Parts: sequence; structure tokens; C-alpha cells
Amino acid sequence: MRKVSLHKVEFGAKLAKTIFNADGRVLLCAGVVLRDTTIEMLKDFGIEEIYIEENISISIKLKHVLNDRTRSEARASVRQMMGNYVFVNSVEIQRVKKIVESFINLILSNDEIVSSLTEIKTLDTYTFAHSVNVCVLSLIVGIEFGYDKDKLKDLGIGAILHDIGKMNVPKQILKKPDQLLVDEFEEIKKHTVYGYEMLSNFKDVSVASAVIALSHHERFDGSGYPLRIKGRDIHEFARIVAVVDVYDALTSDRVYRKKIRPQEVFEYMTTIAKDQFELRVLDAFTKYVLIYPPGSGVILNSREKGVVIKANNKQPTKPLVRIVLDKNFNRLKSHHDVDLSLSNDLFIIDACEI
Repeated sequence: MRKVSLHKVEFGAKLAKTIFNADGRVLLCAGVVLRDTTIEMLKDFGIEEIYIEENISISIKLKHVLNDRTRSEARASVRQMMGNYVFVNSVEIQRVKKIVESFINLILSNDEIVSSLTEIKTLDTYTFAHSVNVCVLSLIVGIEFGYDKDKLKDLGIGAILHDIGKMNVPKQILKKPDQLLVDEFEEIKKHTVYGYEMLSNFKDVSVASAVIALSHHERFDGSGYPLRIKGRDIHEFARIVAVVDVYDALTSDRVYRKKIRPQEVFEYMTTIAKDQFELRVLDAFTKYVLIYPPGSGVILNSREKGVVIKANNKQPTKPLVRIVLDKNFNRLKSHHDVDLSLSNDLFIIDACEI
């Protein structure tokens, strides 16, 4: 399977990955042959990318720590809690705790813990999909740090509910497509305090979980908010969620900007913005997130284009690539695979669409 932009999908292409709507229901099943009307329907839902099945990528299989159904049901639960801007109750908190426990069990039972963040997200489902992604990736970092199940539960609950304070922020500000005014951004920043106050009201939510909502926008160099604390004064859970939150936000489409490619975000976070994050957390996080996930298109320094067949966890920038276009961008009659980790001459210079 291979991810492609919806505007490049040809009539008759076969959908390789089931698409769910915001409520966790199946929107379109894998295996469906796409027609013009189907493609237009997906565009109406705000979907810009899909996975298709084709000969050059038929051997590519995406591995996820969560299956699509589990992820979709979790996203729908978060939507039910936050989407209607209503009072959160203990029943919903208990439901979230069960979701987090199921995440922990699934991740711990996975032989190969990697996440490519390759979920298909619409603008309408961003907040809820983002919450689930942040939870899963934070748990992966927690497992890397050797947390026991109790600590993982506290981390996961705080991570999946880190943005719950946005329930108290006016919708017109949250969904504003233009640049926020100073007073509007100040209102947005209050979601950290709102979230902490909301979660602190539940006796079965730990202080550590609630602190994540308060502190996930604090920065290691002291440049964050709301308290402008820095370094190890920031709770370790919040230091983890800070890294994951920024990465997933930047690699997702928002109402006010298009997503940034994973390799560009990775480079930004590890160079320009590295002082904002704890290096130990950043190293653990980048160990498990794929910069060039299977099915993504890349261009090599030879000007050839290819599709990533298999990721390389030890050398993320050197995956196994199937070359499908020559240096003049003509499609090859027979493709061939190149293991970039074994080549000193070939390397990826950019991501691309095939």
C-alpha cells in the first residue's frame, strides 16, 4: 500500500486502508474501487490523503501499535467527552481509563514498537485524533523509560486528556482560520489552567495526570506557559507530552496551516528548537517514530524517485527504497530495491509524491 494525495488518485484505484469518520464509524472500507463520486465524497469530509493498493507497493504492510478499529473507537470516546463542550463526568473518566489500560496492554504485547503517525485525519477530527496519538506516543516513551503499569496509566490518562481545557475556550477562537490576535492567544493559553482545574476535581485522576494538562506547554528552556518554569521543575510526564504534542501538531493539517513533513519537523525539533525539550525525552521519542514510513515517496540524490518499503529504526534516514522512477522521472519498466544503509553514495534528499 502507498499513501497518495487525494487530488492525484486516479479513477479505478483500490483503497488499501479503511477510513473512519469522526464518530468511529466506517466511512469507506479497504478494497473499495474508487469512483469520481467516492473521491468527491472524501474531499467533502476534508480528507486529503488516502492509501491505495497497487503493484509497486503491494508488498508494503504498515505496522501500528494500535489497530484501526481500536484507535477509531478511542478517538470517538474522546470526541464524545470533548466534542459537545459539556460537563465531563466520572463515567467518562472511567471510560478513558479503560481505553488507556487497553493501549498499555496492546503496546506491551507488540514485538516491534514503532509508530509512523500515518493515520488519516480530517480537520474535524484533529483534536480527538491528536489526543489519541499523543497518548499512544507518550506511553511508548514511558515504556522506554521503564515505567511500571501504574505510572503508565497516570501518564496515559494525562496525555489523552491534555487538551481537555479547550472545552472552556470559545469555539470561534479554537477554529479561527486566521492568525490569532494577542488577546485571543492569551485565551487559548488558558486551556492549560482550565484543564488542570477540571481534572483536579476527579478523585480518581492523579495529581500527576492533572499536571500534564497544566504543564504540557512549558518548555525546558523556560520559554513556555502558563508558569514559565523550566528544566526539571517541569514534571517528567509533562516533559514527555510536550515533545509528542508538538510533533503531532506540526505533522497534522490545521484550520490555519497545512501540515509540515515529518522529516522537516524532526530536523526542526532536534536542531532549531532542541533547547525547548529535554534531550533524554527527545532521544527516546525519535527512536520510535518513523521519519520515512513504509509507503511514503522519496527522492534520492541521484534524482531517482522511490517508495519506502521498509523503515530502518537504527538509521531512520536510510530505509529500504524501491526505485520506480529514473532520474528523468520516467517510470521504470522493472523496479529495483536499494538498501540505503548499505550504500555510501545514495541518500534521501527529500520526500515526494510518486
